[in-house]
Amino acid sequence: MLDWPTVFRIIHVLGVVHWIGGLLFVTFVILPSLLDMEATRRLPLFDVLERRFAAQARISTLLVGISGFYMLYAYDRWAQLADPQFWWLSAMLGLWAIFIVMLFVAEPLFLHAWFDARARRDPDRAFRVALRGHRVLSTISLITVLGAVGGAHGLF
Repeated sequence: MLDWPTVFRIIHVLGVVHWIGGLLFVTFVILPSLLDMEATRRLPLFDVLERRFAAQARISTLLVGISGFYMLYAYDRWAQLADPQFWWLSAMLGLWAIFIVMLFVAEPLFLHAWFDARARRDPDRAFRVALRGHRVLSTISLITVLGAVGGAHGLF
């Protein structure tokens, strides 16, 4: 029989798989593929793909946050956020916070306008900046997932 913490853990894992898996697919498959296109065609396609995934990632990150905070409460793990041995809990929370700010604050308020202005001046450079940003976030995400899975199974 399933209990609520188990249900929320399932939601959490599914949300992370969609969010981080999608980020990795965009970063390491879609964006490098777009490098083969001329810049004037690349940017409109990038914009369409990015906006579509961002809408889905907003849902995933919300589910991850709700389920993660519930599990901190249900398993009484709040104190572990301050314990260096559980660095991976803080890393998960920090990564989630970065994406929440990006998806719900930075992108809608100024990031899209900033990127569009740069893309008008130098479309190739703007795209490469976006690719670099995705690579940095993907690397941080992979380290966090490694730490979270290892930490949850007693590796640290």
